[in-house]
Amino acid sequence: MSLQRRDLLLVVTLAAAAATPAFGQAVVPTVGSADSVGESAASIPDFSGIWVHGSIPGFEPLASGPTSLVNRSRRNGVGNILELVGDYTNPILKPEAAEVVKKLGEVSLAGVGFPSPRNQCWPGGVPFVLTSGAIQILQQPDKIAILYNYDHQVRHVRMNQSHPAHVTPTWYGDSAGHYEGDTLVIDTVAVRIGPFATVDWYGTPHTEALHVVERYRLIDEGAAQGGWDRDAKENFRVQRRPSDRNGKYLQLQFTVEDEGVFTTPWTATMTYGRGLGGWAEAVCAENTQWFPGQEAAVPRSDKPDF
Repeated sequence: MSLQRRDLLLVVTLAAAAATPAFGQAVVPTVGSADSVGESAASIPDFSGIWVHGSIPGFEPLASGPTSLVNRSRRNGVGNILELVGDYTNPILKPEAAEVVKKLGEVSLAGVGFPSPRNQCWPGGVPFVLTSGAIQILQQPDKIAILYNYDHQVRHVRMNQSHPAHVTPTWYGDSAGHYEGDTLVIDTVAVRIGPFATVDWYGTPHTEALHVVERYRLIDEGAAQGGWDRDAKENFRVQRRPSDRNGKYLQLQFTVEDEGVFTTPWTATMTYGRGLGGWAEAVCAENTQWFPGQEAAVPRSDKPDF
């Protein structure tokens, strides 16, 4: 299967995900942060239900300040999804990381493509999993679950708790959340380093020092437009802009730091709207020939790892 065919499959998958409905919208009563025990459930924002971000690769770079990598290869005015050439000159990258991104870009320019968690059917980790397109948020008093449309990925967030003193790295890390007024804040550490570990579609690596803070809030159309404008300069839109839910959209602002890879913390956004169709099943292992004559390295083991 050619690289172009591979990326076409990505577009089809995300197009299906972008047609997701807003079912399951009823909010489950939740609690506030440990510092706001008296906060009533009624004051907690309702993030529950399904939200869609209908473009790829997905991260919305900020207009200024340290932010995510963009694609040096352009097509029709936006990043060329057929050639994933990360901007290795971005000052957030330390020299070793810049060299990794540059070499992978050269591979992509040669039409070969390079392996990632997405095309090798491995867990994406944070923040890579944020590029999955459609999400569903399930709110409960003591925990939140986030479902990702692509390959049935799930994250679990413990509410109003600290990270353990000693954390065993896992694929999606240890995520602790709390509310700050109208914002859901999720702090994630201890993301496991797999064979294809990366924070974005350009192969930017990470180390065990990776730390990600996500801030989710409901915004109006005017505020959402800023995210879409930045998105439109970089990402390929799979489907038309999603609609609102009761006049509101969901925006995620996330900050990434990793002293082993980055010179400074950097920030980007993802702006979501309500879905419009059915929750499409997207199973990576059903499409394992991502590169010509080569099967994906689907996770397998000769013995239990527990």
